[in-house]
Amino acid sequence: MLSIGLCGKPSSGKSTFFSAATLVDVAIADYPFTTIEANKGVTYVRAVCPHIELKVQCNPKNSKCVNGVRLIPTALIDVAGLVPGAHEGKGLGNKFLDDLRYADALVQIVDASGKTDAEGKKCEHFDPCEEVRFLEKELDYWIAGILSRAWSKIKGKNWVEVANILTGLKITPRQVEQTIEELKLPKEKINWNEGQVNEFARRIRKLSKPIIIAANKIDAPGAFENYLRLKEEFPEKTVYPCYADGELALRKASEKGLVKYVPGDADFQIVSASEQQRKALEKIRETMKKINGTGVQQLINEAAFNVLGLIPVYPVEDESKYCNNFGQVLPDAFLVRKGSNALDLTGVIHTDLAKNFVCALNAKTKMRVGKDYELKPNDVIKIVAGK
Repeated sequence: MLSIGLCGKPSSGKSTFFSAATLVDVAIADYPFTTIEANKGVTYVRAVCPHIELKVQCNPKNSKCVNGVRLIPTALIDVAGLVPGAHEGKGLGNKFLDDLRYADALVQIVDASGKTDAEGKKCEHFDPCEEVRFLEKELDYWIAGILSRAWSKIKGKNWVEVANILTGLKITPRQVEQTIEELKLPKEKINWNEGQVNEFARRIRKLSKPIIIAANKIDAPGAFENYLRLKEEFPEKTVYPCYADGELALRKASEKGLVKYVPGDADFQIVSASEQQRKALEKIRETMKKINGTGVQQLINEAAFNVLGLIPVYPVEDESKYCNNFGQVLPDAFLVRKGSNALDLTGVIHTDLAKNFVCALNAKTKMRVGKDYELKPNDVIKIVAGK
């Protein structure tokens, strides 16, 4: 399953974002280190369900479908707050960093209000751009430190040993080899100097742990201006305005039947609310109009579809009725990398299928395709396997 890590300094709103995205109750407070142990939950990536195009009624099993929107599960990890010097043991030190080992992408929650300092303590003004800079440095130091501590196993060996050391960080051998080649570092009889190790760590971090920035607390005075500064200061990065408090309130209101709201929508419908609740909801709506939603779902989708390049596909066992053996229509949705083929999909469904792969059928076109067929977004595929 895709895994997204939430990171950032203390009191930036990470736990609120996590609760909003997962509806898991966690400690939320305006003081540093509310989160001590990593919170883990399931959130959803939003896609258009193919049942609309196919004009059938779907029966989701591993996901949800709300008004034609397929919500595909993905793991979300909210780790303890990061402070400058974490790699040296400050704050909660390397515990924060180790919790991010299995993340495919990172969403950095930044306090765009500028009302908390680098350690999450209240202040009059703090530059949110500094949050972005020190997070990158801490991640780079973390990876460089892992390599340095294992240098006796690497020195004099080839690049494969580097890949072996970093495999626990969800870094692939191809990413390691690609980075070494780009930096023109020796691949055999390795004896890199400290500068080369640090540059390799920086490059491999950018490749294997891409970061998206959530300019949170966007409803606070001065926050939108800081969001624009973040975009200007980091033009190469994806920066979204974010209103995690509003998203959490809407999801809880939706659970109670007060509103109709699908995560990621730009607006919501009030169904039943007291006058006080209605005023609070209208205040949320005002902020949503300014940023076209709350940003929470947009950030998760950005991580999945644009940063990691994933696409949704739907395996079925009956290509004519688009269902499984139990008659459930479009029961499962899987996220696979762009460029994946039909054989890759079999490995996602079940490893035994891959061993006995014969061919695949495109249920939309009713055409037989081979193992090298490149999957497209919202493909509905039947895998034919031998016994």
